[in-house]
Amino acid sequence: MVTCYLRYVLDPYKLKEFEHYGRLWIPLVERFGGQHHGYFLPSEGASNIALAMFTFPSLADYERYRQQSMDDPECQAAFRYAEETRCILSYERSFFRPVFGD
Repeated sequence: MVTCYLRYVLDPYKLKEFEHYGRLWIPLVERFGGQHHGYFLPSEGASNIALAMFTFPSLADYERYRQQSMDDPECQAAFRYAEETRCILSYERSFFRPVFGD
């Protein structure tokens, strides 16, 4: 199991656009076999940082999703939406594995 953690730097004047972008991606990730844990938008503190997390059964499954999303019309439309609205200034992606109690 691998969880992808995304940290976004946003245009703070385009939070509505970013929220729409997030709502586009949640069902897409799930359609490709992932479990989305949601997008987290600014509330208190920094007004331009958002987070997202989703899990795939393995890193290989995540990589397959990334490849397939490049050819998927709905995914491509979501990518274009972010480019056109310029709601995302930058992002970083990290991967984590869970540790559970005994």
